Amino acid sequence: MKNLLMKLCRLLCLALALPLHLMELVGLFGMYKYVFPSLAYNNAFSYNDKMHDTKRDLFRNVGKFATPGGTLHLLEIGCGSGANFSFYPYGCTVICSDPNPHFEKYLRRSMDANKHLTYEGFVVASGEDMKEIKDESVDVVVCTLVLCSVRDVQRVLKEVRRILKTGGGFYFLEHVVSDPSSWTYFFQCVLEPLWYYLADGCMITRATWEDLEAAGFCELHLKHIEAPEVTAVLRPHIMGYAIK
Repeated sequence: MKNLLMKLCRLLCLALALPLHLMELVGLFGMYKYVFPSLAYNNAFSYNDKMHDTKRDLFRNVGKFATPGGTLHLLEIGCGSGANFSFYPYGCTVICSDPNPHFEKYLRRSMDANKHLTYEGFVVASGEDMKEIKDESVDVVVCTLVLCSVRDVQRVLKEVRRILKTGGGFYFLEHVVSDPSSWTYFFQCVLEPLWYYLADGCMITRATWEDLEAAGFCELHLKHIEAPEVTAVLRPHIMGYAIK
């Protein structure tokens, strides 16, 4: 009965999303790319408040990947408005990458607020194809709330491994699909067709940990958590780091 109800509700959401789907097909939905950075920038403050301790724990050992006697070179994929900058160690050199060029204005604000970092620039590129970044050129790659919206998670992780130096670290924090027996999973499946458009391509039913396990890292330190005070369908998260 629950599965039938879920399918009926999902069909309703699919019907509601049909005008948005048609707008995307004819290219009109691209206008949302101008609006989304402003929404993401404002939401980042709220998310950081709720996830401050979690992010602090995630990045507490990122400095161990610095070259001995040198600077820590870090690439952030899907940097958005720079919500992670305050958690990076003093003196870290950051390369920012995002497929949406309209984030740059908000990114500059975060750069001005985090003078303890050095910034090498802003690369407009998808996570699946970052050809502007050289092979084995960074010590750390960071990806938070990004793998939910890329088209091909495995291609992104392949790029991460290409760009990372041998022994480098990949840090991640992502919301993921819930247990299929839960009501959270029910609402994730129902709302996903609408969520995809309203959250710029975000998929809320991805088992991203499976992609990380299959990516071929030498070590994977991953744990499942429930994000505090976050919207119910986004509470299941994974966090951790992998070593190339």
